[in-house]
Amino acid sequence: MSSNATTLPVPAEPVRFGDQTLVKIGAPAVLGAVLLVVWQLVCTVFNVPEFLVPSPLAIGKTLAEDWPLLSSALLTTLKITFLAFVLAVVLGVAAAFVFVQSRVVEVSLFPYAIILQVTPIVAIAPLIIIWVKDPTFAMTICATIVALFPIISNTILGLRSVNPGLVNLFKLNRATRWQTLARLRVPSALPYFFGGLRISSGLALIGAVVAEFVAGTGGTASGLAYQILQAGFQLNIPRLFAALTLITATGIVLFMAMAWLSKLALGNWHESEMGH
Repeated sequence: MSSNATTLPVPAEPVRFGDQTLVKIGAPAVLGAVLLVVWQLVCTVFNVPEFLVPSPLAIGKTLAEDWPLLSSALLTTLKITFLAFVLAVVLGVAAAFVFVQSRVVEVSLFPYAIILQVTPIVAIAPLIIIWVKDPTFAMTICATIVALFPIISNTILGLRSVNPGLVNLFKLNRATRWQTLARLRVPSALPYFFGGLRISSGLALIGAVVAEFVAGTGGTASGLAYQILQAGFQLNIPRLFAALTLITATGIVLFMAMAWLSKLALGNWHESEMGH
């Protein structure tokens, strides 16, 4: 072989799925740990009062000491969030299937869905709480309104985003409307639907917290938002931050759960999840 022969570059070894998972989990965890250490150092070095900004250690201590109270409040907030999310999914999917049946129906009803989305829930929550006597059901309605629109809009977009060639193929094979819906439109809409679930799950939690703020219900049935209000009134800032930490952690868990469901449903056949 000639000494002037060009050596071809060796292709880089592809990143394996396990390595990708390690990076996805490890990188945010390392960054979060660094931020917590910096936060703790700043609070310690500058002697920041707890009633202004508590340190991570103070927040962790409060979480441990007040866990019976905070865990009960967390369960109340989770109950409202779960009920609102399930209701939003059922109503949103049903509305999307109705909308796609006819353009006239869609253009007639979709603006009202937009109105629900753009109307501040803080403005209408007091009315809902007055009209509905049961506080839990009233707060569930408020949270459902917040979480509903992403399910409707994403599912409609998915049901509409079908390859025209495949639609013509189904027509050539004399497929019924139900067969086209079940075997073509629904599978095509699943990635959009699961994208809507990721958004809606977080919005259901936000809606539950906002509804609890407006309702201001106390006693054993109070949620995390009520604990935040009480902690603010009492200047118990570590407990306030502890409740915020639980809300944030709950939102992260909900998002990860929806991402896992999406991976479970689409990972074996759809390109949006394959290889991730």
